[in-house]
Amino acid sequence: MTALKPAEAPPIRRAVATPTRGVGGGRAAAVLLPLAGLLVTVTAWWLVTSVFNLVHSVVLPPPQDVYAAFELRIERLMDHALATATSTVVGFAVSTVVGVLIGLALASSQVLERMFSPLLVALNAVPKIVLAPLLVVTLGWGQTSILTMVFLLCFFPIVLSTVTGLTSTPTDLAELARSLDASRWQTFRKIRFPAALPQIFVGLKVAMPLAAIGAVIGEFQAGEQGLGYMTLQFSGMGENSAAWAAIVLIGLMSILLYFALVGVERLFLPWVRETTSAR
Repeated sequence: MTALKPAEAPPIRRAVATPTRGVGGGRAAAVLLPLAGLLVTVTAWWLVTSVFNLVHSVVLPPPQDVYAAFELRIERLMDHALATATSTVVGFAVSTVVGVLIGLALASSQVLERMFSPLLVALNAVPKIVLAPLLVVTLGWGQTSILTMVFLLCFFPIVLSTVTGLTSTPTDLAELARSLDASRWQTFRKIRFPAALPQIFVGLKVAMPLAAIGAVIGEFQAGEQGLGYMTLQFSGMGENSAAWAAIVLIGLMSILLYFALVGVERLFLPWVRETTSAR
């Protein structure tokens, strides 16, 4: 009588995780959905101003009038858009460097954080439009006052996100560094700073539109060129359609700069998308 052999278990197949995409997934949707949103917005704008006449044209001109004004002054507006974009990018770059350095200092010392965090909060709470005339008196007309306004508006979220990222290193990674007897510099370079980069980019993406706002405010007060300066000039001459063309161009410029920053994030932090769940 032969002994019965136990039934062999079926071979275990390794599950292969396949990325799932929601309704709005895919590269085509990434382009088509924003265009659809823009189309809906322009249609609503046209209905409110041209069909139902709910808003007077002095307050909000119809989109066709804004487009006509833009087409008439396209070269002039694009030249001033380049000046505004330059101020925005340069001011944002300066804010990024200074903000990250301040965040590093505050994250490295609880004493420094407790000493200077209230002052940073107070500086951020001051309405920047109030400081604009003082900047003109102190720094004069021109690019220096504009870049200072950009810096004042957008450096705080960069500081805050840097401190938050550097002080919230995953516990398992910190324990791994200690178990390997890594030096403080090695821990910072290999673990703490890379782990903080996603949070830092959150602050950068918040700061980018603020940089555009700061450039426009600076051009209102101290500029001789730029879309903010042109908006003020067109409004003073009663050319509301042209003023709105400049405003729309400011919005489009901000969108392009924001998504350029998103592209930089995806280029240098590809592992972030791979380790986060898809919506």
